[in-house]
Amino acid sequence: MASVVVVGTQWGDEGKGKIVDLLTRYADCIVRFQGGNNAGHTLVVEGKQFIFHIIPSGILYEDKACMIGNGVIIDPGVLLDEIDELGGRGLPVTPERLMISENAHLIMPYHKSLDIAQEASLVKGKKIGTTGRGIGPCYMDKVGRVGMKAGEILDPGLFEDKLKANIEEKNFLLTKKFGLKPLSLDQIKSEFEVYAEKLAPYIGNVSMVLDQARRDGQNILFEGAQGTQLDIDHGTYPFVTSSNTIAGNACIGSGFGPAHIDSVIGILKAYTTRVGEGPFPTELPEGDKVGDELQSKGGEFGATTGRRRRCGWLDAVVAADAVRLNGLTGLAITKLDVLSGQPKIKIGRKYVVDGQEFECMPGNIRKTSRLKPVYEEVDGWDEDISTVREFGDLPQEARDYIRRIEDITGVEPVIVSVGPDREETLLLSNPFDKK
Repeated sequence: MASVVVVGTQWGDEGKGKIVDLLTRYADCIVRFQGGNNAGHTLVVEGKQFIFHIIPSGILYEDKACMIGNGVIIDPGVLLDEIDELGGRGLPVTPERLMISENAHLIMPYHKSLDIAQEASLVKGKKIGTTGRGIGPCYMDKVGRVGMKAGEILDPGLFEDKLKANIEEKNFLLTKKFGLKPLSLDQIKSEFEVYAEKLAPYIGNVSMVLDQARRDGQNILFEGAQGTQLDIDHGTYPFVTSSNTIAGNACIGSGFGPAHIDSVIGILKAYTTRVGEGPFPTELPEGDKVGDELQSKGGEFGATTGRRRRCGWLDAVVAADAVRLNGLTGLAITKLDVLSGQPKIKIGRKYVVDGQEFECMPGNIRKTSRLKPVYEEVDGWDEDISTVREFGDLPQEARDYIRRIEDITGVEPVIVSVGPDREETLLLSNPFDKK
């Protein structure tokens, strides 16, 4: 039995979905532990693309148990649409295959209205780049102890009492502060009565089920969303998401004891990308030849938003932060194939600002926004590596690049991805094989 956590090491979009899909083969339970439908995991299986926003991507395997932990916030409409879409593609999502934590919080219509209104009210340069899906306001209500939990929609009286209290406050903000129309309590109540009926069979105590799975000797895989530099505490604040994205939240967001975690795999894209606003020291601006090549060849558009991802060279400072903050035991290096054809490849080793050097991301956002990277340069390769299935068959320069990443981070690469399809992956060491 082993318990493995998978996290992103950069600003998200590192290819976690594909790596989770690979490791799901060896797992019995797959658990999503944070975030909401502002993130997407994209998989390509036998040429067919699947995009997951809330449901763990392990649902593609019929013999796996998938769980949505208490750290996730759920838009019931989006979740039900996802269930229906998968069912329409011949993948029925039954309560036997998916459990929702009774303690997961729900995104309400007023959360989305407030999210959009608040972002629209910010001036250029101050905008966060939110997806407008209600993520931030929902987490604010959770911390403010007025949130709506999944289990509470099964108690109509409790749900209505909390809704009445919330809608009064939210409508005050929507009308008085933002000049918008108020939301209808009766409409929201009716909408969520339908959700309650459909979701009731899925709702349960995820923590209890996970603990029993551990006692039964099952393999458990925890998947996060976004990346380390989007962590609410440790990322490039305030240009972050509203939850803790690092590995420690796998336990908090699922109700699983930290002493039972065996390994933490960090997903590291072979270059770096970022969606939305915020500092990005190794960014190659739009119009830069290499940056545009990475964006085009890597298909760098957000799976959830469709927004163009900003592209840049690998940032080893960001990688080092991820190693420290997550306690990484292994690296999964993705999209190595996108670098094919680059004669030289750069790695950002440290930052300089105002004559001061940094080997970690500074906490001061004004300094962070002005950081200049100091690069080292390594040789690239020309060969198409998408058909390679053994590490030793990679071009020498590609192997040297991977080993250089290992030297810099001090963490062993356990997976290397050489293309988007499920089979275009090299498994160097299986984290579920406990030594």
